[in-house]
Amino acid sequence: MARVRQAVTIKHVAADAGVSLQTVSRVINKEPNVRPQMQERVQASIDKLGYVPSLAAQRMSGSRSYLILALNDRERTIADWRAREGSDWVDQMLLGGMLKCAEFGYRMMFELVDTHNDHVERELTAAITALQPDGVILTPPHSDNPLIVSLLDKHKIPFARIGSAGWAVGIPLTMGDEQAGADATQHLIDLGHEKVAFISGPDEYILSSWRKTGWQRAMADFGYSTDNLLANGDFSFESGRESALQLLDKAARPTAIVASNDQMALACLEVAREKGLIVPDDLSVVSFDNTPIVALSDPPLTAVDQPIAETTSQAVELIIAAKNGNEKPDGPIVVPAGFVVRSSTAPPRG
Repeated sequence: MARVRQAVTIKHVAADAGVSLQTVSRVINKEPNVRPQMQERVQASIDKLGYVPSLAAQRMSGSRSYLILALNDRERTIADWRAREGSDWVDQMLLGGMLKCAEFGYRMMFELVDTHNDHVERELTAAITALQPDGVILTPPHSDNPLIVSLLDKHKIPFARIGSAGWAVGIPLTMGDEQAGADATQHLIDLGHEKVAFISGPDEYILSSWRKTGWQRAMADFGYSTDNLLANGDFSFESGRESALQLLDKAARPTAIVASNDQMALACLEVAREKGLIVPDDLSVVSFDNTPIVALSDPPLTAVDQPIAETTSQAVELIIAAKNGNEKPDGPIVVPAGFVVRSSTAPPRG
């Protein structure tokens, strides 16, 4: 019978180096109060034995958990998963967050919390008590939920607020939504469009108002009116359909639409086809998000590219810096969005 190789533990390292478990733990956790000679001695045993530090070993010092908890909206995330229409926000968030956590010896945990749930405070308190995270990442609309924000502040847990400008507590990061809204509109104006409509997202997301403000600013800069060119959606495909119908049923219909997310932009393409309009000859469409599906639509959508992975990566780094005693930035960190031009935009006819 083949012998099963025994897993190397922190006890084996301590015995090989002739030191205490606490000393090995301090070396693993890169604590500053370890003499260089002792650090080299323990590291030599780690290398010789092929020891891989476990989360339990890292936690032995008791000062931190080496866990960062990321929260996302439960209702919207589950709805997207069940419909198999995920927006790839979660994938990008985990990509940026997990890779950055790994650089610092951390792990990322992902939890879903419903902003509208009356029990959100109880649920979040239970998660914090069970996991004891060193930091929390909030995504919209949690980033500006007063219950969640005040609870984390009360527990003195460093937390990042993606898509928020509220910097009194927590670490706010934005993806330049207002400028992105202006850039998307500017692209259409540069092509010659004067009647550029806008489909906004739900009011519970502050970034919805930022994107709308960017559109309004760009239109005002050129003296173009926005009257009767605004429709309100909620990020769903159905709301995109209703908004597109509202805009395109007008006698003086817009020649271009900026939609606040990919699902609503895809709905605009569908409504345009139903009305016999050719995109981009009769109608140009620009989207936000730039999820993989918009590169495969017909035609492929010009889109604002949200830097979700990069923003989450910076959030992790800032949380760890705060845990190490560094002061948080004076104001919101802005990670600029990109812009990808595809074949859904062109100069207006005539």
